Amino acid sequence: MHYIRALRPHQWVKNAFVFAALVFSRHLTHTDYGLRTLAIFGAFCVVASAIYLINDVADYERDRIHPKKSLRPIASGALSRTHAVVLALLLAPVGLAIGFHLNAPTGAVLATYAVMNLAYSVWLKHFVLLDVFMIALGFLFRVTAGAFAIEVDISVWLLICTFFISLFLAFCKRRHELESLGEDAISHRGNLAHYSLQFIDKMVAALASMTVMSYALYTIDPRTVEKVGTNGLVLTVPLVLFGTFRYLYLVHLHQKGGSPTEVVLTDRGMQVIIALYLAVAIGLIYFNVHLHLA
Repeated sequence: MHYIRALRPHQWVKNAFVFAALVFSRHLTHTDYGLRTLAIFGAFCVVASAIYLINDVADYERDRIHPKKSLRPIASGALSRTHAVVLALLLAPVGLAIGFHLNAPTGAVLATYAVMNLAYSVWLKHFVLLDVFMIALGFLFRVTAGAFAIEVDISVWLLICTFFISLFLAFCKRRHELESLGEDAISHRGNLAHYSLQFIDKMVAALASMTVMSYALYTIDPRTVEKVGTNGLVLTVPLVLFGTFRYLYLVHLHQKGGSPTEVVLTDRGMQVIIALYLAVAIGLIYFNVHLHLA
């Protein structure tokens, strides 16, 4: 059980971004495309878990002073650091092998993701701003790998939206760390000394606006309409806006946001919004709904 918890399977939800290309390229009903996307999803889960193990080993001392992270198997001593490193070295090649088996570009993206996250775990996370940008790039790699795995073109707008929303989530995570840890924040993560709640709140507000606006522009772009076969995606903009507001509400009034995955898995409101968005978006795309819009 300690080994499974150390792999952080709940964090695999993040890897669902690899399905974006499958859905928006209108290949969701194609078995072969679906299996290839499931394969790259599994590869990301395996590689991500290997990185989490390395990260927890590197952060062993810092995690021991964190109220929640101190309960992790490695920080609590339930799983030895040596065993964690050995397990990571066994898992990473498996995930990379799956990626390269799909095709070379997909494997290259996954390998780059692994190297970047390893560098983040041991070094880059200590640099202000660069740390959140590394997190955002990780989501871009997921979307890109998902497209490469099924060999479809990537929408520039989709990448822009992904980048903005992942930066938004990363800054919310830093805000939660500052607010929840108080005086211990710097001991846990040294670069938090260079952040302030006022600065982060400005970044979060700006990114929330940029996320919604870029998504709105994506839905009405003629190239998007042609590619997805409907001009009705604009109907999902209110859901994206509501979801963004819901997340901000949870961050500011319920002190959540430390783990976007935890928010998605535990907040019924976010679950309903995501389910509605997927149902509406998939219905519009796969039933070729056309609205009489000027």
